[in-house]
Amino acid sequence: MTIAQSVKTPTLIHLLSYRLTFLLSGMALGAWAPLVPFARERAGLEEAQLGLLLLCFGLGSMLAMPLAGALTTRKGCRFVSIGGGLLICMMLPLLATLSSFGGLAVALAVFGAGLGSIDVAMNVQGLMVERDHGRPLMSGFHGLFSLGGIASASLMGLLLWGGASPLLAVSVVVVIVAATLLWHGRRLVPHGADDPAAPFARPSAKVLVIGVLCFIALLVEGAILDWSAVFLNRAHQIDLSIAGGAYAVFSLAMAAGRFSGDYLRKRFGAVNLLIGGGLLVMLGFAMAVLLQPWPLFLLGFALIGLGLSNTFPVYCSVVGEQKAMPAGLAIAVITGIGYCGILLGPALIGFAAHAIGLRNALLCVGALLLAQVLSARALARS
Repeated sequence: MTIAQSVKTPTLIHLLSYRLTFLLSGMALGAWAPLVPFARERAGLEEAQLGLLLLCFGLGSMLAMPLAGALTTRKGCRFVSIGGGLLICMMLPLLATLSSFGGLAVALAVFGAGLGSIDVAMNVQGLMVERDHGRPLMSGFHGLFSLGGIASASLMGLLLWGGASPLLAVSVVVVIVAATLLWHGRRLVPHGADDPAAPFARPSAKVLVIGVLCFIALLVEGAILDWSAVFLNRAHQIDLSIAGGAYAVFSLAMAAGRFSGDYLRKRFGAVNLLIGGGLLVMLGFAMAVLLQPWPLFLLGFALIGLGLSNTFPVYCSVVGEQKAMPAGLAIAVITGIGYCGILLGPALIGFAAHAIGLRNALLCVGALLLAQVLSARALARS
């Protein structure tokens, strides 16, 4: 089975199943975020210990991705997606109850491995479905990932606000994810994108370059997640409980951008979408960091979300076109390198902020998107 053969023309119910994989992956990630302060309190963790614990999630994901890429080729997207989903459903209740650092670290690493495996499988499956349809679909798939994260985090927040325990709140999400996975799992693509007998190939220069660009994109996302509220609190004296709304604005704008991304890519092309997105991110950082009135700096965060929304989906499609290495492994490579941006980005920004100030550090992060703008046409030509 090669990527050129792709998948048989799917029915509407199969298309729904493919989309649900992205939605459930986003729901799983969104369910973990509200559990973080509870895990910290149960285990009595200091700031440095919490940072080390959170690192376990990224390490688990990164270690699992190459294996997931190989398993997707040999066992198929369905096998990897269901296996990753089972790991997630088993680990979330543990993350809501364990109170030791070691237990939480292991559970979080396994949770990250499950989520990383699904990330690889769902993107390989999305690539095959997109090629089969002959039109852009990947941005819409990733829009459902964003929507799933927003939905589960909101649901968890409401349940916790209503007095539910962390275990009860996360169990509701687990039941939804597990029941939906059992219902739609049999309709997922049973094979991978490449010939299972194909030999392993080293990542080509193009794949590595796209991986670095994904690193930059996810570094930006991590910067907004970890530093936006801190910056607004320091620079604009906005209360931390309100400053966190900047990330909500960013997330909603990213979801909206992804749901419109397939139309925009078909209308204007991948190159123009990457160039326009990079310019929007740089403009957004300038507005968010340099302007004082709150409507303008919030608009800046929205522009960052819009500009960044289609970067990773487009790069997944672009890397699927190269022939130097199997598409499943190529997606695993760029996803793994990209995750390094989330892992290392917050720490790198912290070091830069110490040296040149947080305002200048964030401006430098925005300027990194110039690489996306300048490389877009070269990647298309190659």
